[in-house]
Amino acid sequence: MSIKRLSLPLAVAATLLGSTGAMAALAVGAKAPDFTTRGAQAGKTFTLTLSHQLKRGPVVLYFFPKAFTPGCSAEAREFAENIDKFKAAGATVIGMSGDPVDDLVAFSTKECAGKFAVASAGPNIVSSYDVALKMRPGMTDRTSYVIAPSGRVAFVHSEMNYSGHVKSTLAAVEAMKNK
Repeated sequence: MSIKRLSLPLAVAATLLGSTGAMAALAVGAKAPDFTTRGAQAGKTFTLTLSHQLKRGPVVLYFFPKAFTPGCSAEAREFAENIDKFKAAGATVIGMSGDPVDDLVAFSTKECAGKFAVASAGPNIVSSYDVALKMRPGMTDRTSYVIAPSGRVAFVHSEMNYSGHVKSTLAAVEAMKNK
């Protein structure tokens, strides 16, 4: 059984879209833990700090298990195909995994088409967001958070099947913009 954790207006949008999600550790309304890590976009590495990204608007922080696996590659391509819609809603998309930055450099170019950042989620980030994949140590589960500029979690979608993550997070950021 899947469970959604949404704020009321976002719950309506997600329900209309038919999204499903398993329970994630951070509830809607929780303070998203700030972090600094290394990431890559379009093959170039940089330092990424969540609080700096939130100054621009909402952040879609999506955790994925492993770069270059079929589901993770398909999810990244779907985010890349929809990046203009996220930007129009004022959101920044950041993919996160337990992969080393060297692997994410290639992934950011090939699967993300250079359109958004992917970053390495070290043990502290994985723990603070409670996204450790229990059956595969060192990997994250597939959980998407929409984090409001205030730093509060506005929407959560947690389910290992990648389909639905892009659609539901896009609906969430568009609902925030239309508030």
